[in-house]
Amino acid sequence: MSGVQKRIVSEDGAGQRLDRWLKRTFPNFAQGRIEKACRKGELRVDGARVKPSTRVEAGQEVRIPPLPDAPAPAIKTTPRISNADFEMIQAAVIYKDDAVIALNKPPGLPTQGGSKQTRHVDGLAEALRFGAEDKPRLVHRLDKDTSGVLVLARTRAVANSLTAALRHKRTRKIYWALVAGVPVPYLGEIKYGLVKAGGHGAGGEGEKMRAVHPLDIDRIPGAKRAITQYATLYRVASRASWVAMEPITGRTHQLRAHLAEIGHPIAGDGKYGGSRQENLGDGWGAGLGGVISKKLHLHARRMSFEHPLTHKDTIITAELPPHMADTWATLGWTPDLAADDPFEALL
Repeated sequence: MSGVQKRIVSEDGAGQRLDRWLKRTFPNFAQGRIEKACRKGELRVDGARVKPSTRVEAGQEVRIPPLPDAPAPAIKTTPRISNADFEMIQAAVIYKDDAVIALNKPPGLPTQGGSKQTRHVDGLAEALRFGAEDKPRLVHRLDKDTSGVLVLARTRAVANSLTAALRHKRTRKIYWALVAGVPVPYLGEIKYGLVKAGGHGAGGEGEKMRAVHPLDIDRIPGAKRAITQYATLYRVASRASWVAMEPITGRTHQLRAHLAEIGHPIAGDGKYGGSRQENLGDGWGAGLGGVISKKLHLHARRMSFEHPLTHKDTIITAELPPHMADTWATLGWTPDLAADDPFEALL
């Protein structure tokens, strides 16, 4: 058992939750012990009582109560990445510097592991070191079947900076989608709240979000406000549309649930549109039929942010995945028909 310790928070730890900072510094400091130490006032920051969620800043002094001796370290093994996956994930890199790496994430590849998901970007990030000591860190995520710009941080300090920028909405993301029907008005804002509808498996498999009318958000437990701006760029009669979307908030499945709620589900979205539904509102369900791919037509086209080291505006753009490029060609559309930022006038 150790005695009372005092540690100064370094620049790398700035902005982290106290419990997460402690676990990185003291791996044997269990979450339950952290919460108990906070309740009893044994854990303090600059002499003040704190909560596990308190965020620490560089230069602060953390008082740590006596800790049990650490167990013998387990031998860690890094899962082997196949040559095919190594080449695939490196080929997905569309931007790289000393601070960040950006991928054009392929559809069908999860961002993180989960139930029955053993092959994912986080695990394959070992192939993205490019000579760095650590593998790059995720700072945001995309749904498994959504393609496009996915940014990873190459150091912990950069990860903290980008995470804070995302949390305080200092980044912008623009998505492209093929949706059923034609949203009217052509330029608008969706403000339905979202609440978890629950999954069917023990681990929450099949989890789905349910839209909540803005007037009902405050009275429904767990409901959170969500805002999506959209612009209808091109259409095929009244059957389908090319839509750009900017999520002002970042809720789970926000774009998919919002578009379905206004009657224009994203093509290929069996979860929110129903793969065979027709006549949903003034749209035609998520299965458009014909030669149009049944895969989800949702793509993170563009992400802009202030670079964490140079502080210059950085814009990263990702090309359409093959199934969406084929659909665009079938419908006679090319990416250069759309403005880089259709929401610029709204800023």
